[in-house]
Amino acid sequence: MPQHPLSDIPTKLSRRTVAKLMAGTATVATLTPITLAIAVEPGDITMLIDAPIPGVRKAYADGPFGQIHYRYSGNKDSVEVPLMCLHASPLSGILYEYWLAEMGKDRFAVAPDTPGYGGSDTPAEPPLIEDLADAMIGFMDSVGLQTADVMGYHTGSFTSADLAMRYPDRIRKVIMISAPIFDDAMIADYKTRIYDAAPPLADVLASTAESLKKNGLGMFRDMTEARYEDVSLERLRHFRTGNWGFRAAFAYDLTVALPDIDQPILILNPEDDLWELTPRAKPFLKNGRIHDLPGWTHGHLDLHTEEMAEIVRAFLAE
Repeated sequence: MPQHPLSDIPTKLSRRTVAKLMAGTATVATLTPITLAIAVEPGDITMLIDAPIPGVRKAYADGPFGQIHYRYSGNKDSVEVPLMCLHASPLSGILYEYWLAEMGKDRFAVAPDTPGYGGSDTPAEPPLIEDLADAMIGFMDSVGLQTADVMGYHTGSFTSADLAMRYPDRIRKVIMISAPIFDDAMIADYKTRIYDAAPPLADVLASTAESLKKNGLGMFRDMTEARYEDVSLERLRHFRTGNWGFRAAFAYDLTVALPDIDQPILILNPEDDLWELTPRAKPFLKNGRIHDLPGWTHGHLDLHTEEMAEIVRAFLAE
């Protein structure tokens, strides 16, 4: 069989395929015409794929960068304003599955995969937050949402802010899970990493397996081991472009956007890696507040679904 460079590996792999790779039951050669040894021993990780969550469905819509994959729940004809949920990088709408099932009880709730992540098509070049916001407006047009409340998580928070600022007639209220204000030193430090080329797939798989063994759930302790494994697989699907969302976030200035947002904003501040940076947003809020969630970390939408829903529904009903 002829040898091919690593660049021949697809930009994205299905989660099921990545599971087989990590479990050692498949090689990249089964996917593309290349031969590559995977540096993971068979059985290193037990891959448990959660069963479908009742009430949550999946579909595709059109966007400026191609198709946008999304999850949704609830009825579009509900009297409540639809809720659009934007995920953190480098993940996908998978973070919102239990959340959609809960919020879909009384409204249409939808979580699109950001272009370049999950099942959505990848842009030809790294997008800016403004590009992602425009893509979400295109998504809303495609699925017939004239107006929505928007909820963002980390990178999704930046996109939510830009949506509210530039499309005030389309966005009614804003919920941000973390709203970090980065200083120049942090931005400079992250630039040394987020602009690096992606490592080879074999290295990514090996480091992921090692991290799982060494750190366990880490900051994702608010979800089950099976869910964390699913989330890990989702992150691996777009290993080549996984840092694009971070590039966009670190290039966006919330201190400029937040003061220009007239809509009500609720910033939720779980005790994750942005816990200490989010309170810096307070002076820039025109019509908003910060709600601290001590003890909560990544996975809180799974573990604290009903508590979070109570907080968010109260805000949306104000």
